[in-house]
Amino acid sequence: MPEETKSIDYVMEAASGAHFSGLRLDGLLSSPPSSSSSSSSPVHLSSTSASSVSADANAPKQPFVIGVSGGTASGKTTVCDMIIQQLHDHRVVLVNQDSFYRGLTPEESERVHEYNFDHPDAFDTEQLVDCVKKLRCGQSVQVPIYDFKKHRRCSDSFRQVNASDVIILEGILVFHDQRVRNLMNMKIFVDTDADVRLARRIRRDTVERGRDINSVLEQYAKFVKPAFDDFVLPSKKYADVIIPRGGDNHVAIDLIVQHIRTKLGQHDLCKIYPNVYVIQSTFQIRGMHTLIRDKEISKHDFVFYSDRLIRLVVEHGLGHLPFTEKQVVTPTASVYTGVDFCKKLCGVSIVRSGESMENALRACCKGIKIGKILIHRDGDNGKQLIYEKLPKDISERHVLLLDPVLATGNSANQAIELLIQKGVPEAHIIFLNLISAPEGIHCVCKRFPSLKIVTSEIDVALNEEFRVIPGMGEFGDRYFGTDD
Repeated sequence: MPEETKSIDYVMEAASGAHFSGLRLDGLLSSPPSSSSSSSSPVHLSSTSASSVSADANAPKQPFVIGVSGGTASGKTTVCDMIIQQLHDHRVVLVNQDSFYRGLTPEESERVHEYNFDHPDAFDTEQLVDCVKKLRCGQSVQVPIYDFKKHRRCSDSFRQVNASDVIILEGILVFHDQRVRNLMNMKIFVDTDADVRLARRIRRDTVERGRDINSVLEQYAKFVKPAFDDFVLPSKKYADVIIPRGGDNHVAIDLIVQHIRTKLGQHDLCKIYPNVYVIQSTFQIRGMHTLIRDKEISKHDFVFYSDRLIRLVVEHGLGHLPFTEKQVVTPTASVYTGVDFCKKLCGVSIVRSGESMENALRACCKGIKIGKILIHRDGDNGKQLIYEKLPKDISERHVLLLDPVLATGNSANQAIELLIQKGVPEAHIIFLNLISAPEGIHCVCKRFPSLKIVTSEIDVALNEEFRVIPGMGEFGDRYFGTDD
């Protein structure tokens, strides 16, 4: 029978034999079992969810790591591309497990038809783990580039991958090794019909990788299908989400993206204290933070971008006030059902930095009353009240407490205590600031769990001088021009 006229059934039947899922057909060339995980059977260990990824409240925010697994040509890359497109306002990088194939030796290259590329030992898992760990720590890495026609890595070229908000790790066996699974916050398995996957594999390997159809079918029957049954399919049990039909399942992908956005918008402290709210980060917000934190920025620009950020925080804080339903008649004589703003409201600024937030509050709430509290600050022990001037009916109002920086929380605690002494219910106080230190959030929330804190960013920590790090220096001096 001529080679080019062989039927698909003939090639598949000829290639199919005893079930094989080792690394090589030749037992003499077989590599010793890996000490870290079994090379002949899937690892049966307890599933590790996102909670296994340790999180220190005082550590810099780590990226969200997503693992995407599934059989060959199941649509994993399509799913990854769709997630990346929908997360366009975040920094997302894709790391392919295929980049970490071990290069074949000259002897192995001569017998490449006997090499199982779908076996766990075909990958350099140690390097993959090291790469993901560095990315999670905010470091840039160089990912190898694998030549699928020569079956070896390009020795003189790498792909530079920088730190990002989201890391997507894609590959058929990314769930096989527990060390890799433990680095993931979310695990997705793309589940696609075997016939569809085979058809896609034939098209991909013949068009993109320069192989003939008979060799593709022979490899599929000898190695790909047995490896799927032994390694890929058993790892499905570790998935948090299973997507049937791959990239055609738009509903599932939309739900996944929505969940990722929710997680990206949450700081670890928001999970501890449900009364802490961080406004959703965008490139605009991060760009404004970059500007006002720059020590070289001019006073005019510092005030301009601070005012923009303050306005966003104020608007977000107003969204936490109670509303009542209200119906109005529009110019088209139609009835519109909306809400009515909270009437009993006032602002209280902690002098003097808090006064920088008053204009934004007045711009949002016409005619709002604003009180003032001055507290002497001296390092971490400054708790002496110097001055207070508050509306007489403040006990009947919801209060927006204004201070752009929450550092130790001691001054804030005294201001809140004074408001409570004046009859303001704790649940009626919303504390607005631009940046917060974790120590300040702990200090305030432990003492006043019913109060709400709204901020635009949570910084890393306080230094030995009780200054927020990385922070933005003395906000009041920079805003009012007295830092010289």
